Amino acid sequence: MPRRHKKKRELRTLAAPFTVAAPTGARIRDRLCVTTEEAEVLWLVGEHLGHHQRADLAERVSVGRVTAKDNQRAARKKNLTAVSSSRWAGAMTRASQDQYQLSMRVLFDERARLRRATGTISRRLAAPCGKHAGTTRGYADQAERYEKQRRLQILTARLAVVQARIESGRPSIVVGGRRLAKLRHNLDKAELTVEEWRQRWMAERLFLTADGESGAPFGNYTISVHPDNGQVSIVLPEPLRQLANAPRGRYDLACTVAFSHRREEWLDRAMANRAVRYDIVYNPVRERWYLDASWSCDPVVLPTPPEIQASGERLLGIDLNADHLAAYLLDPHGNPIGDPITVPLEMSGPASTRDGRLRTAVTELIRIAKEHSCAGIAVENLGFDDARAVGRETMGRGGRGKTFRRTVAGIPTARFRERLRGMAFHQGLVVIAVDPAYTSIWGGQHWQRPLQQQYQKITVTRHHGASVTIGRRALGHRARRRPGVTAPDQRIGQRRATGQTVHVPRTRGTVSPPRTAGTPNGGDKTRLRQGDQLTLFPDLEDRSRGHRTTSCPDFVELANTDQHAKNG
Repeated sequence: MPRRHKKKRELRTLAAPFTVAAPTGARIRDRLCVTTEEAEVLWLVGEHLGHHQRADLAERVSVGRVTAKDNQRAARKKNLTAVSSSRWAGAMTRASQDQYQLSMRVLFDERARLRRATGTISRRLAAPCGKHAGTTRGYADQAERYEKQRRLQILTARLAVVQARIESGRPSIVVGGRRLAKLRHNLDKAELTVEEWRQRWMAERLFLTADGESGAPFGNYTISVHPDNGQVSIVLPEPLRQLANAPRGRYDLACTVAFSHRREEWLDRAMANRAVRYDIVYNPVRERWYLDASWSCDPVVLPTPPEIQASGERLLGIDLNADHLAAYLLDPHGNPIGDPITVPLEMSGPASTRDGRLRTAVTELIRIAKEHSCAGIAVENLGFDDARAVGRETMGRGGRGKTFRRTVAGIPTARFRERLRGMAFHQGLVVIAVDPAYTSIWGGQHWQRPLQQQYQKITVTRHHGASVTIGRRALGHRARRRPGVTAPDQRIGQRRATGQTVHVPRTRGTVSPPRTAGTPNGGDKTRLRQGDQLTLFPDLEDRSRGHRTTSCPDFVELANTDQHAKNG
């Protein structure tokens, strides 16, 4: 019986690389060293405004999905002005609208995720157990099939709830955070007391946010920071005006702020009376008050990948992994330069610790790129949204699949991309995102072994090969090395992993591959033309006319020319 060959799997089309957009805003923070009396005033103001902002948010949710002119913001702002001020009311209604739109986007994303999951499970349930229905593989046995049927019912019920919320336009919003609200029922695991949890809960529900206003003194009238001496002044709500210690119902804090980070940018905006937003937040764990300043940046046009390729500058390719960053420097022609680079990345501990470690790793990558005069950094455009939606349906089963899913969940793709985008932009570097398809496979297949032979004292992993593939893809080159690049004898020369498109001089002492009759002549050596050789098997035309006479000797005779000359 003839053996049937399995149809070769087709490769998916790769997306073109693109330049990651520059940050659209900036946010800086400084500590407020307030006294006990000032802390009490800030707490009262935050509680008062937070109560009315939550009421306004509930009213906005009850309105549902309507156009911007029908969301009743003017009427709600008028009611809030009587219990605060016109500017405080504007900030509260704006925050309610932003929170509502964000919650609706989350609902739409949740619906898409549930639809992908239910569709994948339904297709596999339609296939017989242990068999295939076309390209869809059925479940291994009846037990797994039964569990998947239950899973499908649960996901379908959740999808119906999400769909109903979208149609009604009323998302579920927890002011203070759903995770913190659920933590109230697991205080033992969190090692918190009721009083500690309540302090965190109340601190998250404070509202001390003042939107910036162009033309206002120093960019904000409600919370004002003087650029010369750092004096902080707050407009008190109407019911708390008796606490004012300054004219026109204002409360001046005795402490000052300096904003050491990006201070020049903040000063430029404050001195020009351009809009600056201020947020006063309280950290109950450290028992400290902070002032955040934020503003929107002017749009910047970054160079495109073809423009970077035409500039002839280097790139740094990066492969993001769960516990480290693998990187490699590449010249404009896609050749790897120098040693493989490994930056450790441990994403364990609390959120602040993880964020600090991520910033340290990104700082090291930027330092390397600046040190070697790179034009930018090439990364994969990772998301894992589809993979996380369907879970074990596409990411494996059993212990191995569970380990892989945990590894994927531990990779900080979105946070890494945002941190790298902002930090690289301020250092004059461009971030290029490429399609992540087949980078690890082709990196290990075409680059790991040649690079390992070149650097025998350094361990080269497939992740380093993937970083080379990523960089080459950003430069517009193919992933694999150029065909026909042979390695010299290991005793004479060192193997060079290259995919260059231009001539690169060899190191002194190396030898070139053996020349054949079909090898192009470089111009510095003489050899016989291919047409001057004797034809052992002439074509039909030569057979009819006879062998062509030539004055050129055969290669065997040519090799013995000197010997015949001596004998003659």
